[in-house]
This record gives sequence, structure tokens and C-alpha cells, in this order.
Amino acid sequence: MASLSSAKRLVVKIGSALLVDRDSGDLRSDWLRGLAEDVALLRERGTQVVLVSSGSIALGRGVLGLPAGALSLEQSQAAAAVGQIRLARAYEEVLAPHGITTAQVLLTLEDTADRRRYLNSRATLEQLIGLGAVPIVNENDTVATDEIRYGDNDRLAAQIAVTVGADQLILLSDVDGFYSGNPKDDPHARRFDVIERITPEIEAMAGDAGSGLSKGGMKTKLMAAKTATGAGCALAITEGSVLRPLSAMEAGAPATWFTAQGDPQAARKRWIAAMKPRGEITVDAGAAGALTRGKSLLPAGVTAVSGRFGRGDPVSILGPDGKALGLGLARYTVDESRAIMGRRSGDIEDILGYAGRAALIHRDDMVL
Repeated sequence: MASLSSAKRLVVKIGSALLVDRDSGDLRSDWLRGLAEDVALLRERGTQVVLVSSGSIALGRGVLGLPAGALSLEQSQAAAAVGQIRLARAYEEVLAPHGITTAQVLLTLEDTADRRRYLNSRATLEQLIGLGAVPIVNENDTVATDEIRYGDNDRLAAQIAVTVGADQLILLSDVDGFYSGNPKDDPHARRFDVIERITPEIEAMAGDAGSGLSKGGMKTKLMAAKTATGAGCALAITEGSVLRPLSAMEAGAPATWFTAQGDPQAARKRWIAAMKPRGEITVDAGAAGALTRGKSLLPAGVTAVSGRFGRGDPVSILGPDGKALGLGLARYTVDESRAIMGRRSGDIEDILGYAGRAALIHRDDMVL
């Protein structure tokens, strides 16, 4: 069974009901400070942390004096616009005393579904993590509509875990795991410690019950588990209202672990390998040798470009003899690739008029 102590890259999802007091609508500052202490402890042990946080609408509605109960789409978007500022500031204030830099990243599920935007998101998150910052990811509820209606932060957290290649995802919730039935209604419902495979029987057990502030029910958590585990990321659901929720989990607090199917890197390679190429990039002998040693493909090693592809599209990589070496996701369009092929990465800005990526295909976006 997975454990937090073994996590290398961890994504933690925080629900609205944990962050915002149900009665007053105020931020639970003590709880957030406790979470910050947990994050600082994990980072001291070498674990990279990304937070996916709900709460902007719940915070904003109180500031705007919006009534209790369901909000209209326009009211939800207005509340999110106000709440996002307060949410980002709150995380900054609790993490700064630990010497941790925070970064707000606003995304929707659409950003991770479109390959070009996915690559942009992935590159930004990787850069932030590499620079030692803790990204605070929130749904961009001021412009997204489906996410507001369906409360998809559980699934967004799973998509973020896949995007950054996390090996663990923790859903801090108002329930302490996955049950055979709704424990509020069924006194015989039992909690699972470990679920190795999500079967039709497991899916049938998922109910729709959620808290008043949090829209995501157990079905969305199960969908998140499918996404995460299929990409090699173990997922846990645990009750998060205690002041040090991650420490409590490490100390043995109840939780349900969904077992990862393989590892994140292997799962990503399988995903890329299954794509249909939209073009071909031919490389010289030097570049072919570098690729076999695990290097990225730089423009200098490219001798020919063909096909019709955009940024983020899959392309075949051919050796100097025309034989296929592998498949990768292009970081430039076909026209841009032709313009920079054979040139040094330092020349890209002069050629294209903007400072692009150094690699035409990054090694993490390539399968040989």
C-alpha cells in the first residue's frame, strides 16, 4: 500500500468545506496554517507538492453578501472573481513563514484536454516546481461554466496529477474514505482500506452525496481515481478537517488507497505511443544517437519536416535512413519547425520573433 512517506511528487486536493466555515463563510485560518506546516514538513523530506484548491466561490459569496443556497451562473462567476484573490493571498500568507514561494495557476479541464494548452500548462507547472515554488491550482471559475455546474475539482486534481507526473494524489474530503454505501444512511456500510482495481461493483457503490459547500460527490472521486491510477498515480481519499490532515494520515488516520497501475512515466509513454502521427521529423545521425541516450530533440539535429501538425500534435521521428525511431509531441507547428530546423536553439527568437522552447520535442514527450 502507498504511503505519504514514499511520495516523490504529491498533489493534494482541498475541498471547499475544509477551507471555509459553513456558517460564517470565513476562511478556516487555523486549519490552513496546519496544512502549511504539513506541506513544509513534506518538502523538507524532499517531496515536491502541488495543491489543487477549491474555495474561491465559497469565499467570494460571503464577501459579496450573496444569499445561501444555489447561485446562478453569473453569481458563481462573480463570487469566484472575488474569492480567487483572497484564496491566493491566504495560501501565500501561511506558506511564506516556512520560506515557501507560492504561485497561483488558474486552469480548467479544457486546458488539460487540448494538447497545445496541455503542453503550456505542463511546462509552466514543471518550471514552477523546478524553481522550488508550490503551485496553487484552482479552477478558473470566472470563465468556466461546466466546472461550476458540476464541481469537477476532484477530476481536475487527477488531471493535474497526470500532467505533472505525480506518483500520489490525496483528496482531502469530508469523508474518511470510500464506502460500500453512504455511511450517513447505511449503518452497515464499510470502508475499504485498499482498492486495487475499480470494478463495476465498486462503481455501483459510489453515491452522489456531497456537503453543502462542496459540489463533488463520491462519483467524481471515483472518476478521479480512474484517471490517476491509470496514469501510474496512487490516489487516497481521507477526511481532512483535523488541523494537520496530512500528518494525521501518516499517523494512521482512516483512508482509502486506490492502487496505481504502473508508474507515471510508463503510463505517459503508453499514451503517446497510442497516438496517430500527423507529420514526420527526420534527424541526422548525431541527433539520433543523442535521442537513444535520453536527450531531447533540438532543432539543430533536424534535417527535414513534413506533414500538417500543430503545437502539441504527435509526429514520427525518423532517422537519417528514413526508418522510424519513435514518436513525440511537437513543441512547434510544422511551419515553425521548418523555419528552425538545422539551427541552434539560441537562434529561435531571431527566426520566429519570440523566445520559444529550446527543444523541438522534449524527452518527456517522446517514446522511442
